[in-house]
Amino acid sequence: MSLAYTAVALQTRCFAVNKLNVADARQKMIENIGRVAGQVQGTKGFVGPSVKLVVLPEYFLTSFPMGESLTEWKEKGAIAQDGREYDLLSEIAQKNQVYLSGNVYELDPHFSDLYFQTSFVLGPNGDCVLRYRRLVSMFAPTPHDVLDKYLDVYGQDALFPVAKTELGNLACVASEEILYPEISRCLAMNGAEVLLHSSSEVGSVELTPKDIAKRARAIENLAYVVSANSAGIADIDFPAESTDGMSKVVDFKGRVMAEAGMGESMVANAELDITALRRYRNKPGMGNILSRQRNELFSAHYNQAVYPANTMLNAAQRVSVPARSHFIQTQLNSIQALKQAGVILPEHSDE
Repeated sequence: MSLAYTAVALQTRCFAVNKLNVADARQKMIENIGRVAGQVQGTKGFVGPSVKLVVLPEYFLTSFPMGESLTEWKEKGAIAQDGREYDLLSEIAQKNQVYLSGNVYELDPHFSDLYFQTSFVLGPNGDCVLRYRRLVSMFAPTPHDVLDKYLDVYGQDALFPVAKTELGNLACVASEEILYPEISRCLAMNGAEVLLHSSSEVGSVELTPKDIAKRARAIENLAYVVSANSAGIADIDFPAESTDGMSKVVDFKGRVMAEAGMGESMVANAELDITALRRYRNKPGMGNILSRQRNELFSAHYNQAVYPANTMLNAAQRVSVPARSHFIQTQLNSIQALKQAGVILPEHSDE
């Protein structure tokens, strides 16, 4: 039997909690989940019972920090793994019998001073079948920033998790990580067939870097990409429609199957044919890029550190919580190291 179903990149508006106190922020999160619940139910009712997978935008729950310290945002914008918010999201998955994916700021009992930006997949029974922590971020803590301790707690397999489900092998890519081909490739090498991309990105009538990358990642890895963008962000000092439109479903040959325009939309829905994907992956030929990799050629270059690990751990592997300026300074240090290695030339050079 053919394994095929409908996936939806649900383009929903995000309502920020930045200007609220902690108690009101928690209430706003519940309201945001309630809006999503109605939209998921309406989408499945309109598109039909073949809808088995729904991907939400990156900031559907809280928006993003604007000036808050890591400690402030942990208190206001991050949720517990066993908290009410996840319970309500699980109810959406159960009620609609879908796999529900999204991205939130999440607390971790092993790293009590931090939060991680986490992509999740909840199954139709309400269980969390996948939890992926964003690995590359400009201003949020990541497992890479506390890598040694993170690996001690969770092991190597936790970095690139893939959920084997009746919808195929699902994996998550967070936001701008679609621009880092190594992440999608590692997920593909762990068996990923569908990349769930919760994003909040620039809306444009022109191709953007992220939009190009969605197609490239699909082609490179012979994987479907289901990418959900926000339908604007409200209640924040930010032009609301700057992040709007461009939610899409891309097939494993890089073809856009469906794409939403501006505003809240369920238009980005399409049938994923996992049987066809597997048939293509099993067929020899130039188009089977996944089977033609020669990873040994690249390993030496990838062993060269650029942005160092463990910058938020001290010598005793205790977590330090820096100011947000830490992230800029670490990047500046990385740029300087690349200059010294001759990878980047100075802006003004006689060479």
